[in-house]
Amino acid sequence: MGLNYRDHAAETGQAVPEEPILFTKSPNTLIGPNDDVRIPRGATKVDWEVELGIVIGKRASYLDSPEQAKEHIAGWILVNDVSERAFQMERGGQWLKGKSAETFNPAGPWVATQDEIPNVLDLAMRLDVNGVRRQDGSTSTMIFDPFTIVRYISQFMVLEPGDLINTGTPPGVGMGFSPPIWLQQGDVMDVCIDGLGRQRQRVVGPR
Repeated sequence: MGLNYRDHAAETGQAVPEEPILFTKSPNTLIGPNDDVRIPRGATKVDWEVELGIVIGKRASYLDSPEQAKEHIAGWILVNDVSERAFQMERGGQWLKGKSAETFNPAGPWVATQDEIPNVLDLAMRLDVNGVRRQDGSTSTMIFDPFTIVRYISQFMVLEPGDLINTGTPPGVGMGFSPPIWLQQGDVMDVCIDGLGRQRQRVVGPR
């Protein structure tokens, strides 16, 4: 999901979307919560995004309502939707070019079932870079809630058990600063969402 937080849309100068913005990430973006994030070759604008992830638990297709969608969710997981903004926004075509480098989707450390999270729309989200707080937001500013997202996506593709949906990020991404702040080799990201644990990734150079 892109631009799914009102305050994040504001910091990027973009309009609040009328429908969810969807893009795909390559499966080999997925890594563990404390694995290294690798800068791809030619990258100049690598960015961070703390996000709530939805893990699908039951095959979903053409769901009728957000209430029905809730039955198809296994739980929630902490993710970092790492992005290369030049690839994403300056190279034409789809966002996937800036989203699909290997290691660009740290996830974990665990999946919390729905009963373990009393209110998924009231979770504090934080991300530090080299010990400096960059993102400090909440799932309460989501535009489209997780149940609406699952119902919406099921109208366009079949969701299978184990599928992961990243649901957007609050403000504080690197591109939102003036001047922008981009990840560099040697940087360390600390990422957390209440109830979903913590991550730490070291940024390494291209292969």
